[in-house]
Amino acid sequence: MTGKSLLILGIETSCDETSAAVVADGKRILSNIVSSQVDWHRKFGGVVPEIASRKHLELINLVVSEALTQAGVALGDLTAIAVTRGPGLVGALLIGMAEAKALSYVTGLPLIGVNHLEGHIFANFLEHPDLKPPFVSLVVSGGHTSLVHVGDYGNYDVLGETLDDAAGEAFDKIAKFLGLGYPGGPIIDELARKGKPEAIDFPRAMLKTKGYDFSLSGLKTAVLNYVARAKDEGRGVNLPDLVASFQAAIVDVQVHKTLRAAEEKGVDKIVLAGGVAANTALREKLRGAMGKKMALFYPSIVLCTDNAAMIACAGHFRYLKGERLSLEANPDPNLSLGSP
Repeated sequence: MTGKSLLILGIETSCDETSAAVVADGKRILSNIVSSQVDWHRKFGGVVPEIASRKHLELINLVVSEALTQAGVALGDLTAIAVTRGPGLVGALLIGMAEAKALSYVTGLPLIGVNHLEGHIFANFLEHPDLKPPFVSLVVSGGHTSLVHVGDYGNYDVLGETLDDAAGEAFDKIAKFLGLGYPGGPIIDELARKGKPEAIDFPRAMLKTKGYDFSLSGLKTAVLNYVARAKDEGRGVNLPDLVASFQAAIVDVQVHKTLRAAEEKGVDKIVLAGGVAANTALREKLRGAMGKKMALFYPSIVLCTDNAAMIACAGHFRYLKGERLSLEANPDPNLSLGSP
């Protein structure tokens, strides 16, 4: 069945999804099993690291076994094992790496470490097999907001990052403050469609700065202050207008800086990656602003969120470059993009 295909088993446990996948030749998904813990964390309004680690420990063997079964392969058919080394929650990362190292040890298969953010970028290669570097990628998720110039496979120049809250984190915090539920991103995205994004003039932090960094803590404070003033003045708050205006303030800065980075780097492709890449306002605003000279790429919803197929895809390209991870390597919760 597999012929001469390179089969990579990917393992992802950086946060609250336990995932394993088998990918053939870097771009063909044979299986992609994701066990989400969102129902466990919803009651707390966010991810509880200790709970996440315990659930990973309970599920990891089952998820890996199911990924192999669904792909119709055995451990002996695999070419290598790729695992998320960081960034992420250290306890969660430990579970995935322990599983990957154990499998590598007993099978003799090469072990490959993958950066979680790199995985999000590479999810686009699974969805768009003809996509090739160079391009500019906006990586936006619950824990990260980064603008990256991808010059080649594995060649990253981080142009800017968030100085405080990540985009997904800001969505979650405002959704929690407003009592909308968790996770906040999809809830706000849907509710915002019923509101007017121009209703409230929230600040666009760092919009006109020369660099490519982002800041969202001030915007978050502006939302809290707006609600507090409305309460003090006895005014009601139009929730759809509020969240639509809040979302627009985030999107406007991200779109502006992404387009400026693409123009500066002379690329004609923009790639969205990460959980917030599923945000419809971000996709529509970027598509409308970039014109016909540039092409926009983003994954389907299931590949926007954390999954092991993206890790296997990135691992495939690292395997081809001859990269290997020692069995004595440790997870790095603060691993930077481009680190060995």
